[in-house]
Amino acid sequence: MKLFEDFKIKFEKPDWSRNPEIGLIDSILKLHPHLIALLAEDITRGQKPTVFGRKDTPSVEQIVRAAIYKEIKGLDYRQLKYHQTDSRICALFIKIDELRAYSFQMYQNYISKITPDKLHRLMYELNKLAIETGIEDLKSIRQDSTVVETNIHHPTNNSLLWDCIKEAYRLLGHLKKEIDGLSYRDYTAQAKKTYYRINNTRGNKRKDLFANQLTLFIKTINQVSNVIKKNPNSSIKAMGFLMALESHLDVMQLVYDMAYIKEIKGEKVPNEEKIFSIYEKHTDIIVKGSRNVQFGHKVDLTSGRSNLVLNCNVLRGNPSDTNLFAPSLDSIIEGYGKVPRDCATDGGYASLANQEYAAKRGVINIVFNKIVGSLKNVSSSQNIETRLKKWRSGAEAIISNVKRGFNLARCTWKGWQNFMSKVLWSVIAYNIRVMTAHVVKLV
Repeated sequence: MKLFEDFKIKFEKPDWSRNPEIGLIDSILKLHPHLIALLAEDITRGQKPTVFGRKDTPSVEQIVRAAIYKEIKGLDYRQLKYHQTDSRICALFIKIDELRAYSFQMYQNYISKITPDKLHRLMYELNKLAIETGIEDLKSIRQDSTVVETNIHHPTNNSLLWDCIKEAYRLLGHLKKEIDGLSYRDYTAQAKKTYYRINNTRGNKRKDLFANQLTLFIKTINQVSNVIKKNPNSSIKAMGFLMALESHLDVMQLVYDMAYIKEIKGEKVPNEEKIFSIYEKHTDIIVKGSRNVQFGHKVDLTSGRSNLVLNCNVLRGNPSDTNLFAPSLDSIIEGYGKVPRDCATDGGYASLANQEYAAKRGVINIVFNKIVGSLKNVSSSQNIETRLKKWRSGAEAIISNVKRGFNLARCTWKGWQNFMSKVLWSVIAYNIRVMTAHVVKLV
């Protein structure tokens, strides 16, 4: 019997030492319930309280804990569902009965409600706890930016035309199941052949092929328009597909104009007038220096001496780094109520205006890694300037840890709001790991 008792105890008492990040955040959430209350409004948005029916939905605390566990472990929602029954640590942390695990759809529905604004506040509140416990002193900050890609294929005019045609007939196919007698002409097979021929053709013949594809494209637009006009009154489900087709028509017109101007007329289209994906329409084109073009969004990160990310901004367009310096410094000072003594950034942030602004806010040592022209770094000594320059290079390691360690090189979450949420969740999970490393050293 002793053998069975020992075997049972091993499973009843999971080893938290192998999950120090989970153990630390569990202690933080127990001591500071206001962190959970911070996200409650978003999670319960749209719900009507009732005293009837079975209580089979997770609580706000369980949802917050599940979201944190998911990001720390780098899981998707289906893997999170599996961990509920496979891992005792997961079951204890999320506070669930492993015999009644919640579905991944349930978690996705509630976690996706949490807005980027609330996640930004959660990041700040966790960092304030780190400052109170002495992990971070906020004396020195360093700033750098990176690009997080959206989950799209490399955009070309040819691929965008083909994507539009595919999506149009996909929606029409769903609509046909809802409306009896719906008929339309399908040009998918012809468009697919032309798509591959364009990919394998060089020179002047490409223009003729693009002209043929654009003709099919116009015919597809006409098919979609006719279906929308002939079926104004339909079922609720069919109306949903019709609304999607109307929205898709606007995208198709934009893609047509892009392709016609570039491929037929031979003129350039400004980046601000382009669309780079019909699925992730918020995608921006980012060019940093002489490096390869990337499609996603620029993310500006500010970290402290503890390696915690103190501020994170997800940006639209491709703003210059010089324009990101002052807003980030303001966020640090206003968010934490303290002016940093030292500030070190990459050369892309260097400008006389930024230097003067930092000095006006009370920063003493203002060091840019590379300076041009007559601009000179402001520091109390040459030794401090050199040390700050070397310390600034650590920002690149932080970016690498966030992107590689928490699946942020390419964001698979759909939509602009969800893109921002994923970036902030990854930064929060990274900060928890950094805090854990500091606490373990002190234990």
